[in-house]
Amino acid sequence: MLVVAVLSILSIAAQQPQQAGREPAWAFPAITGSLPADEGAKSLPGSTKTYTPAQIDDLMNPPDWFPDEHPPAPAVIQKGHGGARASGACHLMSGEGHPESAGLTGFTAAYLTQQMADFKSGVRKDAARMNGIAKDLSDEEVKQASEWFAKLKPIAWTKVTEAAMVPKTFVGQGRMRFVQPGGEMEPIGNRIITVPVDQTRARLRDPRPGAGFTAYVPVGSISKGKALIETGASGRTVACAICHGDSFQGLGNVPRLAGLHPIYIARQLYLFKDGTRNGVDAQLMKKPVARLTDEDILAMAAYLGSL
Repeated sequence: MLVVAVLSILSIAAQQPQQAGREPAWAFPAITGSLPADEGAKSLPGSTKTYTPAQIDDLMNPPDWFPDEHPPAPAVIQKGHGGARASGACHLMSGEGHPESAGLTGFTAAYLTQQMADFKSGVRKDAARMNGIAKDLSDEEVKQASEWFAKLKPIAWTKVTEAAMVPKTFVGQGRMRFVQPGGEMEPIGNRIITVPVDQTRARLRDPRPGAGFTAYVPVGSISKGKALIETGASGRTVACAICHGDSFQGLGNVPRLAGLHPIYIARQLYLFKDGTRNGVDAQLMKKPVARLTDEDILAMAAYLGSL
């Protein structure tokens, strides 16, 4: 069984200056520090597998802790090549992913295929990775990956909690946010702060429930988001259920919104608004996002993530 003292794991080896990145920084995380180097074989309760830290962080050949808990995976999920990382690295073998990437469960294969086509053509931009990955994948690989992720069922992965004060954090390796040692707190301000429930398990790419995330949101933001999303705020936006369904689980190839990583939802609203995400589905999103404020986007993301 893996037993590690949290403070020793999370002490910052070398605090780095803030990297240049787009705003708001809470939605577009850029590395500001680093975790100390780890050593030794790692294991997880319930798994027969062991991996070294280097193997766990290998984006071309990620760990598969529980191979019997998902359908047989095509090579593109487990093995990278060229500029294409293995899909199971960032999105995990559960498909739920980490907040700095995306969860891929609960979508249709056709929707996922279209997103990859948009990344490949450049009409949907992701400077971090996805444009380069899409260009190095064949149409058959995209088809296989999309069909595989479409079979996976969403699980409870992110708990949204309203709070006035949050732990002080930094963005470490993989652009994941971690709690700073020492237990200091700070006002949340107009931010969503997402941290792992169990930072050790998150670093090990554990795909099981319980290894997910807590998203702290400002007090009152969930109810504000609910009102915006359900009513459209007298024309400031459009009621989301019209396209995404009454329970926000998606309609056809219109994607689900319920339960996605809140900072991912916020990122997409900003990208739709500034045209960085400009694929086929973006044409339907231009009017709903045009008049949204930063506070609106945060509140909508908080509410949808809480469902």
